[in-house]
Order: sequence, then structure tokens, then C-alpha cells
Amino acid sequence: MPRKTVLGMILVVVALLLTPLQEGPRAEDPSQAPEVVEIEDTVVVASPVIEGNTVNQYGSQVTTVTEEQIKDLNAQDLPSALRRVPGVIISRHNPVGSFGGGDGGAMFLRGQGSSRPGAEIQTSLDGIPRFVGVWTHPLMDVNSVDPVERIEVYKGAQPVLFGNMAFGAVNMVTKRVRDQGLTGRFQGAYGSYDTWIAIGELGGKSGAFDYYGNLSYRESDGHRDNADGEMFSYFGRAGYELSHHWDANVLFSGTDNWANDPGPEDGSRPGDGRFAVDDFMTIFTAANSYAWGNGTLKVYWNRGDIDWTGQFNEATGLNDADTLTDYDNYGVRVRQFVNPWSGGEVMLGFDADFISGKAEFVTPPEAPEFFDRETFRILSPYVAISHELGEKTGWHLIPSAGARYFSHSELEDEWGPQFGIVMGYRNTRLHASYGRGINYPGINVVIFDEVFIPGPDLKWRDLKPEIIEHVEVGIYRKFMGMLEVDVTWFYNDGEDRYVLIPPPPPPPLFSSIDSYRTQGVDTTVTAILHPNLSLFGGFTYLDKEPSDLPYAPAWSASGGLNFSFLQRFKLSLDALFVDDYFTGSRDRTQGFENQEKIDSFFLLNGKLTYSFPLPWRDLSGQLFVAGENLTDTDYEYKQGYPMPGINGIGGLALEF
Repeated sequence: MPRKTVLGMILVVVALLLTPLQEGPRAEDPSQAPEVVEIEDTVVVASPVIEGNTVNQYGSQVTTVTEEQIKDLNAQDLPSALRRVPGVIISRHNPVGSFGGGDGGAMFLRGQGSSRPGAEIQTSLDGIPRFVGVWTHPLMDVNSVDPVERIEVYKGAQPVLFGNMAFGAVNMVTKRVRDQGLTGRFQGAYGSYDTWIAIGELGGKSGAFDYYGNLSYRESDGHRDNADGEMFSYFGRAGYELSHHWDANVLFSGTDNWANDPGPEDGSRPGDGRFAVDDFMTIFTAANSYAWGNGTLKVYWNRGDIDWTGQFNEATGLNDADTLTDYDNYGVRVRQFVNPWSGGEVMLGFDADFISGKAEFVTPPEAPEFFDRETFRILSPYVAISHELGEKTGWHLIPSAGARYFSHSELEDEWGPQFGIVMGYRNTRLHASYGRGINYPGINVVIFDEVFIPGPDLKWRDLKPEIIEHVEVGIYRKFMGMLEVDVTWFYNDGEDRYVLIPPPPPPPLFSSIDSYRTQGVDTTVTAILHPNLSLFGGFTYLDKEPSDLPYAPAWSASGGLNFSFLQRFKLSLDALFVDDYFTGSRDRTQGFENQEKIDSFFLLNGKLTYSFPLPWRDLSGQLFVAGENLTDTDYEYKQGYPMPGINGIGGLALEF
């Protein structure tokens, strides 16, 4: 291990074990609670895979995955934490580390997300988008799951709530200690392919001041040559209650990671080098809470650099090409909720986002080419109104409407309206929503014009933002307090996706002419059959046009089980079936047809945990062993890139 990692792990352990415990109650925040809670010799288990589906005040369905589900899945990164959520498909090359230079580490929502560069899914940290400012797509390894309290998944367009690049959204809500006292956790694990994992966290609250820190390290040699990777992440937050109504906090989140591309198994071409990312994000938040409403002011800055080195160079036949990217995203976001009348809510907001970056391209024998820093600015005021009629314990109706205006510094302005309605009676809920999502081309279109295809003007300033018309209708029903069923139909109509029109006739031009359509059904079933036993099942049917839309299988199904027994043991199982589907990024060349396709597969994973108390400093412990691909299935997420057979990992966690 690198010396910085060993030192960091030692400091975490020392902090956890030697820091004096403050008097007062232990933190009762659910995100900090042990995985099992003993009540009269009965172990209460959480729902497997997802916490559940909810519908917010504006008719948007939200799927939530909590810290406890992440642990039960033994998830080490964002894609693995969402891999069993209905409608979500992931891709990767390596057991540890995402190769962000292609589709070696990505997630897709109902067929959205494959248009890299320019992904349609917004990945956010506490509501602030986190993505590469030059290539305009999220990187999985910069978003560590270790400091996460919950992950919110929005599978449909969210123009008002999230703004640009939100044909779907994944928002990671981070931990914060809310109760007086001290809390901490340390976990170490070792597994197949010489995989090492170390995670430490410490947090507390004293009076009006609260703090939380997290440090984690992962490395693996991988299941194939050059399938190795390393992830080092850190997170910190400090907050202070300024008054009964105002609160302020600042957080920072950083990562230093890399992953290699092992290349196709048949050796038809070599791997595409190493993808290394150094990313740092900080967010300052001032929040208010009054009887008449609440709101936040957030100022953020996200900087990073990507060193994609050792790419295969067709001109030389060697791995001697490099792409070096520096990016900065920064801005201010203001959101205020007001309750001007009984049952009514008005959401007012304004976002000022700046997307900036530069790049260098090294492709021997040619001289290096430089792309000077370019900055796009997007200003977007928005408003939404909802009104609740009745009571949620009985008959109720919540209509809502809103819109966001997008003012882009270089491209044409647009509107993103959003409408919703929620109806319910006791344990039954109906919801319907419409959203017109907006996705602007990124700085990469300028790079194509100035670097990749120099000479003729590609007319990138004439491009329109990509538009999606999203509609969904769903019904939810809870039976006998133990069975929950949720069925949602969705429809997406995309247009104005930009493509490059090659000659003939010359010159090549950018044009916003591509279109696509998807529709389907998501279904989830959760059953709490006993305080010791909970089950989950879900499936997605997806119909798409064109038929070669990548990472959009016609059928997929997932399931999960949490079972506690003998008071201290807990078994978690999760399974996935995916129909055959096309892979690869959706090319932006007119007339391109995807040829890469993989076969259907079935996966089964499991984790067994033994929890025990320790008679020292209020400590408790957990021993665990986890296995992946327990059926030893031959499968792949990308053509020619086989994933590991049966493999496992074991470890110890201590917490107080």
C-alpha cells in the first residue's frame, strides 16, 4: 500500500480508539446506527436492495438506497450500490476502480446515459452536480459511497429540481451527526485478487458544533492482467447552528484513483492505458428553517484533473498517446420553500453554474495539441407551486406545476416545464408527472471543432440543447402492513440529439437531428414477512427505438433477501437477471449502428454478518464474509471483457 494510505489508516484507528468519549447520549441518526438492532431477542432487518419508492410534492418518483442497503450489498462504489435497482444497468472492467475513459465504469437509467461524452444523467453530491467539466459526463470513482447517508435515484427527467443534464438524476446525500455525542466506525477487509479495503469514519456533536470525517482506501490486482485499480477517498464536514433558524456548514470531498484497461480477452487490440483522476469538491451551505418555509444558499467549487495515459495509438501501434484534462465547475445555488397558505408550497430558486476546462492531446508522431480553457455559463431561475388537498391519512390530492428557464452563454435559451399530480387514499397512491428535460452540449463540441477536426467550421454554436419529453404514471399499494407493490409506466421521447454529419458532401457539420424513443414498465415488490425476514423483487420492461440503443435490455429482473437468525447472524442475498443487450457508447456520427452485443446473464451475490458486543468503550463489532457471482456465471458488461467468476472477501468492522 502507498505510505500515505498506511499513515491515514493508522490515524483513523488512533482517532477511533483513543479519542475520549463525551458524556451524553450516543448519536441516534439512522445513518449511524448498527446494521442490526436487538429488541426482545428479535433482530429487525431492513429492506434489501432499496429502502423503497416515494413520490415527492411535485409528482416525481424517487427510489432510495440507504447506507444500510449499501452495506448489505457489500457495495464498494456507486455502480455496485445501484446495480439491483430496477431500471438501472451498470458497466465496468475491473473489480476495483472505474475506467472512465469509455464505458468501463458507468450507470444507465432506462437507456439514458450512453451518449458519452455528454451524458444525460446528473450525478450530484448534496444537490450539487459533480462531473467532468470538459467532457460533460460523470465519473463513478469521484463519488465515494462511504460518507453517504442515502442515494436518491430519479429515473425520469427533472428540469425544475435538478436543471441541466437531468434526463435522470442520482443524488448522493452525505452523513451529518445530528445528536450530541461521538460516533465512529472502522472496517478492514481482504479478498480475492489481492483486494484490500480499509474504511474509517469519526463524527460527533458538541453543543451547536458538529463534525464528521471519512477516509477510505481500496486496491485490487484484478481478475485479469491489467485489470488492477486503486481508490483513495476522503471526506469532511463541519457545521454550526448559528441560531434557532439558521445553520451553516462546509464540506469537502476528494478522491485520488486510477484503473487500467485490460483490453479485449481475444487480444484483438491492446488495452487503452490507465485512467487516473484527482478530484476535489467543496460546498458551503447556509440553511434556514422557519414556520413559513425553509431554504438553502450553496456556493460550490469542483476541480479535477484526468491523466488518461498509455492510450493505444493507431499511428504508431504503441500505447503512447495521452489525453490530459483539467476541469473546474463552480457556482451558486439558491432555493427557498415558502408556505404562503395552508396546504400550499412555493419553491423559488436560482442557479448560476460555470463549466470550465482545458485539455492537452499527445499523439506521436504529431506534436502535442492544446485546447485552451473554455467556460460555459448557465443561469437558470425556476419556480414551482404545489397544493395539498385533504390529508395523507385519508383522501388527498396534490397538483403541482413548475418551470425553469435556461440562459446559456453560448447556445440558445430554453424552457423546462414540469407538472405532477399525486392522488391517494390511505395505503393506495397514484401519481402522474410530465417533464421536459434539457441537456446542453458540453465543451467537448468546441474541442472537436478546434482540435479533432480543424479547418472547416463545424457550426457548434448552431447546436440546440437535447430535449426529452418524459411522462410517467404509477400506482402504489400497501397490503396488510407487510407487502408493498409499486408499478410505474414511463415514456421518453428524445429529440435534437447532436451528431456529426460526415462528408459527402464536405465539409463535416454538427447538427441537432437525432431522435429516439423509450417506453416501459418498472415494478417493485417489497415484503416484510417477519421482523427477521424481508424480501424484495423488481423487474423492468423496456421498449426502445432505435433497437441498438446501448445498455437498454428489453427485460431485467432483480431480487434480494435479508434474513436474521440466531440473534447475531444476518444473511443478505441479491440476484440479477439481464436479457441480452447492446453495449458501447452511443456514437454521435450520423447513421452509425451499434454492433457490440452481449448475452443475457444471471448473477447471485451474498453476505453473511455476525454482530457482537465488546466490553470496552461501548464498542460493537461485526465479522463478515461476502461472495460475488456465487453461481460462477460467465458474463460481461462489455463485449470481450469477461468479469470475475466466483470470488469473495472477508473482514471486520468496529463501531461505537
